Amino acid sequence: MQRANTAIDTTDTATSALSVATVPLVPLVEGALWWPDERTLVVADLHLEKGSSFARRGQMLPPYDTMATLRRLGGLVARLAPDRIIALGDSFHDRTGNQRLNEADRAALKALAAATEWIWIAGNHDPEPPRELGGWSTHELAVGPLTFRHEPRPDAEPGEIAGHLHPAARLVGRGRSIRRRCFVGNGRRLVLPAFGALAGGLNVLDAAFRPLFDGPSFHAFMLNDTVHAIASHRLAGD
Repeated sequence: MQRANTAIDTTDTATSALSVATVPLVPLVEGALWWPDERTLVVADLHLEKGSSFARRGQMLPPYDTMATLRRLGGLVARLAPDRIIALGDSFHDRTGNQRLNEADRAALKALAAATEWIWIAGNHDPEPPRELGGWSTHELAVGPLTFRHEPRPDAEPGEIAGHLHPAARLVGRGRSIRRRCFVGNGRRLVLPAFGALAGGLNVLDAAFRPLFDGPSFHAFMLNDTVHAIASHRLAGD
């Protein structure tokens, strides 16, 4: 985001931490989640090979989304040196996306998976994550008080970390409007933004989020030059 577009006041809400089920976590401006005590990096909805998937159906998109996504992820891995990476499902845009990887992107992904413990969580786009790229796969994963899964469940116990919904938030004020990807949470659960370069976002005030966040007591952690915690009553719909 360009600073010229941030005339809406968010300076008093900058944050570098949040908690889920009392576990301290760090939302990163790149859209990933860092669990320092476990040295675990969490990303959701990479949607690798989305561009090539659309191209197969005649809608031509720039073919560089996988490269851009992996470069951002590689930068985080180089900076944080995680012991574990959890990919929260929809890592590929469709069931055959891994087969369309070019050699450079395939090598980059295999190197990332080999550098740490890589865990693929099954998603609705990729219910059977690729084994040949390294790491191991599961439908959900419990680590201490936290449970990692692709799609959030309305009846989940406290400690759920999920993706799937691609949350985004919108603020309006001072004659301007800004809309950015975000984390959304209430201390009991957290939904991560989509990490993929072409993944897009759904407004957190959309009906899809209502079963997850009862009432106004949640925050959107908007991604800007830093992460800003915005109370739900300040948010605007699309």
